[in-house]
Amino acid sequence: MADPLFSLLIAQYNNGKYFEDCYNSIMAQTYGNWEVIIVDDCSTDDSVGVMKKLIGEDPRFKLYQNAENKGCGFTKRRLAELTAGEICGFLDPDDTITENAVSIMIEKHTENPEVSIVYSDCVFCDDGLAEIHVKKTKQVESRDPHFTNYYAEIFAWTTFKKKFYDQTEGINENLKRAVDQDLVLRLYEVGEVLHVSESLYRYRQHGAGISTMANMGKAKYWHWQVIMDAARRRGVDFEKFFEENVLKSQREKDLEKEMSRYNSSLIFKAMRKLNFF
Repeated sequence: MADPLFSLLIAQYNNGKYFEDCYNSIMAQTYGNWEVIIVDDCSTDDSVGVMKKLIGEDPRFKLYQNAENKGCGFTKRRLAELTAGEICGFLDPDDTITENAVSIMIEKHTENPEVSIVYSDCVFCDDGLAEIHVKKTKQVESRDPHFTNYYAEIFAWTTFKKKFYDQTEGINENLKRAVDQDLVLRLYEVGEVLHVSESLYRYRQHGAGISTMANMGKAKYWHWQVIMDAARRRGVDFEKFFEENVLKSQREKDLEKEMSRYNSSLIFKAMRKLNFF
């Protein structure tokens, strides 16, 4: 691949107020051969107008709108179908990438033709894109039928070769959340994976995110649905995994909560005895 086309795929719903940061990070890329495909899922605010104003007549940007609100799964599947690039990466409109993010991914994909996914570390940020902490991930073993990405080992910035995506059934269009997890597990099943130990993605956390803050519980539910779909595709029984990871974790939390209540009760009794109140 000589200077392959890189497709930045943006699923958009009511995130216009953040898009300027995303747009500026795209325009700052050191790699030049890219396109941006945006699909708006019937936003109810002025997002489309904001985006059109920023994009202007730049032919590298293509903006589409769903005929009706269809959800994240449908929108991201449509994006993957619209792409012309040999290498692709989803970028949320409220997030940003570093100026070398695309060039590094192009380099790694070109050097490793057997790899379907290349992923990096990322920086979690607040609403104003100020750094909260760096999420350092690791190289995971390829081709493990029991791999679930349960702890988000493969996280943003996640890029993939289109030819490997075409070997899958494609993103589940019925998913409301955990769409990126669905994509990761499908691509994991058809190729190798490679980790880049650099923070190339700035992940903005705010209340409206579909998998952050108040929506984290819902995201976990949908992630488990994605894992069960993967289990069926692979012919693997994840009952033991569920017992060791989900139930055990919940039991530990319940025990910690009980101990906290018990300790609080003892402290209260001691303070009463010493006439603190």
